[in-house]
Amino acid sequence: MTKRKVIPSLRSLADQERATAKKARASWQMFTIMAEFIEATEYLSEIRPAVSIYGSARLKPNSPYYKLATTIARKLSDAGFAVISGGGPGIMEAANKGAHAGKAPSVGLNIELPHEQSGNQWQDISLRFRHFFTRKVTFVKNSDAVIVMPGGFGTLDELAEVLTLIQTKKSRHVPIILVGAEFWKGLLAWFESQLVPMGLINPDDMNLMQVIDEPDQVLEAVLAFYEEREEPEQHPVKSDEDRMFYL
Repeated sequence: MTKRKVIPSLRSLADQERATAKKARASWQMFTIMAEFIEATEYLSEIRPAVSIYGSARLKPNSPYYKLATTIARKLSDAGFAVISGGGPGIMEAANKGAHAGKAPSVGLNIELPHEQSGNQWQDISLRFRHFFTRKVTFVKNSDAVIVMPGGFGTLDELAEVLTLIQTKKSRHVPIILVGAEFWKGLLAWFESQLVPMGLINPDDMNLMQVIDEPDQVLEAVLAFYEEREEPEQHPVKSDEDRMFYL
């Protein structure tokens, strides 16, 4: 005779007050998540077109990449693109600084962290997030292009998120531009030598990214991507949950 498993639930716990408090905290967390989505939609729904710039919080103003990000953001802003960054120091600050000096809005999606992250002063629109995933959804939902500067785990996570959503057609196709050929060449070579031969990604997936180092060429690549599309991209019918990425 098969022994039946006993699966504990909150209501079977001896400490009912503790169980109730735990459920209350979980419910409250869901409300904070909803509030972040609502606030982001309210403030950013009309900020289009927009370009997100990802990159490390640890690069200082004397870094060549900081200066490059500032120049790229200024050119995008003057061309009419709102620039969205993570709102913190490093490349995020450089992006907001360049955009703030330009014609279009400078947007910061700030995240609450116990260390490292602090909001920069160059934000025309500043939002604060407690949850990384709501912040990442906001980036993707509001970006008509993504510029990826050198960065660490967070930057790689954001790049992988965008690539995955576009590859799986959960998001509309937008240009992804990697800035810093020397920095990215090792990762791209690994994609080519390991992921493609093993069939883990399709060879065409490599075309989702471009490597461009010149600021003027970055802007030209973003403009050319949309100029080459004579008709709006046709998307398959999506559920309400998926459709948020197509707005």
